[in-house]
Amino acid sequence: MSHSNDIVFLSAARTPMGGMLGSLSSLTAPELGAVAIRAAIERAGIDAESIDEGIMGCVLPAGVKQGPARQAMRQAGIPDAIGATTINKLCGSGMKATMLAHDLIRAGSAEVALAGGMESMSNAPHVLPKARAGYRLGHGELKDHMFLDGLEDAETGKLMGVFAQDIATQRDYSRERLDDFAIASLERAMEATNAGHLDAEMAPVTVTSRKGESVVNHDEQPFQAKLDKIRSLRPAFAKEGTITAANASSISDGASALILASGAAAERLGAKPLARMLGHSTHSQHPSEFTIAPVGAIDKLMKKLDWSVDDVDLFEINEAFAVVTLLAMDGLDIPHDKVNVFGGACAQGHPIGSTGSRIIATLIHALRTKGGKRGIASLCIGGGEATAVAVELID
Repeated sequence: MSHSNDIVFLSAARTPMGGMLGSLSSLTAPELGAVAIRAAIERAGIDAESIDEGIMGCVLPAGVKQGPARQAMRQAGIPDAIGATTINKLCGSGMKATMLAHDLIRAGSAEVALAGGMESMSNAPHVLPKARAGYRLGHGELKDHMFLDGLEDAETGKLMGVFAQDIATQRDYSRERLDDFAIASLERAMEATNAGHLDAEMAPVTVTSRKGESVVNHDEQPFQAKLDKIRSLRPAFAKEGTITAANASSISDGASALILASGAAAERLGAKPLARMLGHSTHSQHPSEFTIAPVGAIDKLMKKLDWSVDDVDLFEINEAFAVVTLLAMDGLDIPHDKVNVFGGACAQGHPIGSTGSRIIATLIHALRTKGGKRGIASLCIGGGEATAVAVELID
C-alpha cells in the first residue's frame, strides 16, 4: 500500500535517562542529542544527507554554548549544509519540534526532517544576574538556571510542584492514590527493562571517565528507587501535601530523536516507515492549571480525528507529577491499562527538553510490542499549556 500522502516516522530513538549528577552527567545536552540523532538516522536506514532540516528542543541552554541543535547535529555527522533550529517550549520542546517537523513536510518545505530534544539538567549552571553591571554594596544573589528558566512560574516564581499540589488538594487526590500510581510506574518500568521491551527505542551511551569507558544502556533511576520507602517520604511542596519526590518526576539527563518524512520521500529512499503521524493539538489555560491542560489537548485532538478513547490503543501521558496523568485519566475516562504501559517519568525521569519526543518514541515502540495500532502522546507544559500528537502504526 502506498503511503505517499502520509507524514511518517522512519525511526524513533532515545538515550537512557540518567539521574541528577548520575551516569550521564559528564555529557552535555548536545552530546546526548548527538547519540540519539545518530541512532535515529541509522535505524531509519537513510543517509544523513537526505535530511532537509533538524529541530531539537533544549530548555536549559545557558552554558551549553552557541546553537545546541547545530552542535548536536554536527556531532552526529549531519552535513553542514543542513539547517538546525533549537526551540524552547519548556517540557513540550521535543513534542513541538516534532509538530513543526510534521508541518514543514506537510507544507512542502522539507521532505525529510529530524525532530527531537535533549537536556542535561545536571549541568544547568547557576547565574549571577547583576554581575554585568557590577555588585556594589551588600550581598549578591545566585540563581539556579534550572529553577529560574525551567521549573518556576515566570509571573509568581512558584515551582511547578506548588501548582500541582494546589490542584491535587482542590481535586482531593490522596497521598495513597498518588503513591499507588508512582509504584505502578516503577514496577512497569523495571518489568519493561528486564523484559527487553525498551531495547528497540534505546540508544546506548558511551561514557568516558578516569576509569575508562563504560556503556549506559538502561534508565538509571528505576533501579535506584526504594519501593518500601515511598509511602513514608515527606511532602515536597506543602506541609500537609500529598506530592513527594517519588510521585513526581525526577531531575534527569537524556535525549531523543525522530526522523519524519513524507510518504513519497520514504518510498523514494527505500525506507520502511514505522508509523504515520495523524495530527497534533495545543491547548492553553491559566499557568496555575497546567496540570489539567493535557485533558484539553487530548480531547481537542480526538475531536479533530473523530476518535473516542475506545479508538486509541495506548496513551503516553507524561508523569511530570502522578497527579497530571491521573487528572487526564479521570477527565477523559482512560483506563490505566492503556496509559504508560512501560512506566513513565515518575520512574524513569524527565529531561525537560527531551520528554516530548521521548514519549512519542516510547509510544510507537510500545504499540509495536503490545500489538496495538493507534496511540496518543501528550504532556503538560509550564505556563498553562499542553500538546498532543496522534500516531498510527504502519503494517
